[in-house]
Amino acid sequence: MIVWVFWSALLKSVLKILEYLDEAPAMKIHQSVRKSRHSLVGFCLVLLLGSFSRAAASAELEPVLTLAEARSNALSSNPGLAEMQERYEALTHIAPQVSSLPDPVVSLNAMNLPWDSFDVNQEPMTQMQVGVSQMFPFPGKLSLREDVAVFEADAALHSVAEMRLNLDMTVSLTWWEIYFLDRSLETVIKNKSLMRQFIKIARTKYEVGNGLQQDVLLAQLELSKLLDREIQLKSMRENRVIRLNVLMDQLPDLPMQLPTVMPPFSGTVASESNLYERARLARPLLMQEKAVINASESRLALAEKEYYPDFMVGMAYGKRDEDAFGRSRKDFLSVMLSINIPLYAGSKQSEAVKQRARELAKNRYSLVDTRNMVMSSISSSVTDYEQAKEQLDLYGNGILPQARQTVESMLVGYQVNEVDFLNLVGSQITLLNYELLYWKAFTEISQSAARIRAAVGEENIYE
Repeated sequence: MIVWVFWSALLKSVLKILEYLDEAPAMKIHQSVRKSRHSLVGFCLVLLLGSFSRAAASAELEPVLTLAEARSNALSSNPGLAEMQERYEALTHIAPQVSSLPDPVVSLNAMNLPWDSFDVNQEPMTQMQVGVSQMFPFPGKLSLREDVAVFEADAALHSVAEMRLNLDMTVSLTWWEIYFLDRSLETVIKNKSLMRQFIKIARTKYEVGNGLQQDVLLAQLELSKLLDREIQLKSMRENRVIRLNVLMDQLPDLPMQLPTVMPPFSGTVASESNLYERARLARPLLMQEKAVINASESRLALAEKEYYPDFMVGMAYGKRDEDAFGRSRKDFLSVMLSINIPLYAGSKQSEAVKQRARELAKNRYSLVDTRNMVMSSISSSVTDYEQAKEQLDLYGNGILPQARQTVESMLVGYQVNEVDFLNLVGSQITLLNYELLYWKAFTEISQSAARIRAAVGEENIYE
């Protein structure tokens, strides 16, 4: 800005000199000087434009965070989302573990050793034995355990998608809050300038005896109120910027600049029944609840399978050495089959089945409750969207133009002593409040659209 002012002043000075040269024919001025005046102007213009270009380029270097960039940065950098993703990845490794057979058991035994001597050749039944055994769960148990693990991983995957939706919505809401605060600050600053003009007018009228001192004091009081509101808005903006930076995993105090102009949403949102159907198919939270139900059903089936025994199958080879007289002895082969008996089924298996049945019922009720919550959220957000659209149209095309005309008319009337100063100030304050309400409605349209997207689980929510 300083460079621009400097070169503008320089150019004005050069033009004045050239004008003087052209208007002084009586002076003995060398013809080459007259001819070089255009070169001088061109040189100054080049310097002026170059400085302006550098200033513009410098302004363009200021980072401007668009809504799309904020959403993308948060989804790619948020540590909470990354944590949920890693949790899902960890759960995917459980299914292969629980669906595998238990590790076989290898045993080494010294059988029937005499107590008095521990001599392996003393007794004919003494043998050195090596065996292997394998546990086999009752058919169907392993597959059910795998199903439980798979459904739990599916639920975790849907929870990641749900968190993405919520994070995206939070970023969008916060970004639009900052946008609203920026517009509010612009409005307050503009009204500060107008109120200072009111103070000058009121002071001038008071000094010439046509006004009251209380008018000046009233205008100064309203200016102080605007200064206080500006402080509050700046503080609110700083808090929102901190929040958005944290969501994007950036330094909290990193400065942030948003676009100054954004087109308002004008699309027609799909019908609520249509949005309900879309949410039923696309909302990750509902799919997560369904996966939890599937896991509960598999747990119940697994608990019912626990009434049936597991099997242990084993085989052992026993080698015997020669007896004390040098005679060889036959080796032994042993085969083993064992099962566990659900002897205490009344207090163990039966109670486990009841527990899993209650958990399944609870999860089914949870799905119904969640579905109702989703539909309620959709309906509420659609209502807010439509209301904000109507308010934006009302303020933009009706109330604001009328309020501005009222202020202009009262200002003219006050200057000719036909309007009370209190009414003039009151009309300006009313205009300020309506301007803030306009930007509030403008912002609420976008925020409601973000809430609808999150509730439905789809980006496109329009007809």
